[in-house]
Amino acid sequence: MPTASLDTHSAHRPVRELGLLALSQVLAMTLWFSATAVLPALIAAWSLSATGAAWLTAAVQLGFVVGSLGSAVFNLPDVLPPRRMLALSAVAGAVVNLALAWLADGIAAALLLRFLTGLCLAGVYPPGMKIAAGHSSGRGRGLAIGVLVGALTLGSAAPHLVAGLLDARGLSYPLVLTVSSALALVGAAIVAGWVHDGPYAPAPAPFDPHQLGRVLQNRGVLLANLGYFGHMWELYAVWAWLAVFLAAAVGPGHPRTPRLAAFVIIGVAGAVGAVLGGWLADRLGRTTVTIGAMAISGACCVLSVWAYAAPLGLLLAFGVVWGASVIADSAQFSASVTELSQPAYMGTAITLQTSLGFALTLVTIWSLPLLAQHVGWRYVFLVLAPGPLLGCWAMAALRRRPEAIRLAGGRR
Repeated sequence: MPTASLDTHSAHRPVRELGLLALSQVLAMTLWFSATAVLPALIAAWSLSATGAAWLTAAVQLGFVVGSLGSAVFNLPDVLPPRRMLALSAVAGAVVNLALAWLADGIAAALLLRFLTGLCLAGVYPPGMKIAAGHSSGRGRGLAIGVLVGALTLGSAAPHLVAGLLDARGLSYPLVLTVSSALALVGAAIVAGWVHDGPYAPAPAPFDPHQLGRVLQNRGVLLANLGYFGHMWELYAVWAWLAVFLAAAVGPGHPRTPRLAAFVIIGVAGAVGAVLGGWLADRLGRTTVTIGAMAISGACCVLSVWAYAAPLGLLLAFGVVWGASVIADSAQFSASVTELSQPAYMGTAITLQTSLGFALTLVTIWSLPLLAQHVGWRYVFLVLAPGPLLGCWAMAALRRRPEAIRLAGGRR
């Protein structure tokens, strides 16, 4: 079947389709940081050490890495219908998260369940990006995937808002986890019932065991991936530990401020940054926007030492700038891969990129709270600054290569 006729319904209403897809991602991705948002309650309930708390946050990343790497090896986003894969994965993740809320009684069970949650989310995020790419051509693809990453950002931050509002002692963490599961089920229903394949979606491809090697040998894709790795070195460590950083900065006199501020900084400012970054990248170029965003967020890593001791208003304003810039470039690495890789296997290329990038986040997510025990939360984000620096170098190198002309319809 020709790709243009896969779904004529969606071809006439791309804004509606992308809106529904983004809404489903917001709802499903609340599973990601649902446990991190209630970490203080879990530490108290299970007497967790700093190492245990770090692994509880990192376990979902590890599950995502294993799931997405396996998905890439077997070309699952290109072989299976991505909408079905996304919906079923969201349902499975919701069930696992409910088990964490009401059945887990200690760190061992919690680590297994968080790992399984990450495994399920590997079937939500990469297929979602492929669906978004199928609803846009090259010059609009940055915005389309930017909208999806904005949805990921808002969904990931939503548990902080829920935890801040449902501050019921003793019941707060099961309630937050249950709300996240319920939202994920609604997201699955939206994908299954109302989202369609786009007019630019490639036809399902057969399994090809050589595709992974071809992706790794593509020089342009390699540079885009290096840029992504520098970006990921910073991103998830900031998302995972920003609320703790803010709590240490403002002190015990403002118990709800860190959670609500984390939602605004990560979710609201991040969603705006992701969409704005996509819009600018389609007009100014993918490498231009990624280099600019990483330069700003890298500077924020350094300036976080100053912001920690700043008045509350300045601290929050600084956080908004950081929250917007740290995610503004994220979609453009994925968009670049879709434009530089073989179209029939773009899902494999995207999934490989995300699996390796998220593997890198395990290092910073796990190590930052341990480092904070020695230097304090004021100084920990300094170790993230080399990541954006590497990312800027890689995207500048990609900008000079001839295949960069394929980015954003000729806008490097």
